[in-house]
Amino acid sequence: MIDFERRRPGPLRRVVQKAAAIMPMSLVPPRALPSLDREVFRLSRGRSTFSAWVSGLPIVMLTTTGARTGQPRTLPVLALPDGDHLVVIGSNFGRPQHPGWYYNLRAHPSAVVTWEGTAVEMRARELKGDERERYLARSHEKYPWWEQYHRRAAPRHIPVIMLEPRA
Repeated sequence: MIDFERRRPGPLRRVVQKAAAIMPMSLVPPRALPSLDREVFRLSRGRSTFSAWVSGLPIVMLTTTGARTGQPRTLPVLALPDGDHLVVIGSNFGRPQHPGWYYNLRAHPSAVVTWEGTAVEMRARELKGDERERYLARSHEKYPWWEQYHRRAAPRHIPVIMLEPRA
């Protein structure tokens, strides 16, 4: 079991997070962010990404099974930790369509999450109603620019997925 909330930010990371909270981070072009994440990931020797630094949330490597191809697909996803569970939100940078990983998890709810070198098998379930709204509100507190992504994506219904460790 992984406790995704165990790491506390150091002084430099706290400064970056405070700056990110007041800067319009949602204005970072969606196509630029993955490249920026990859470059910071490379420079940090696999320890962090740009998104992890500014959000304070774990960036996990999510491995899903392709909905159409059946092939494994691995990508970095910003997650909202809740003990040993993770919540991932399909805001897709405010784009009008859902992210590909969402369709993969709907077709094949089993996934593997890797964080800081530890892999855990997880099962995905889409949150609905009050539970969905509670995690959306919590995500906006932790990651302020998600709210901007959600406004930009309207009228699309943003999916909220709970990843739970498999027994």
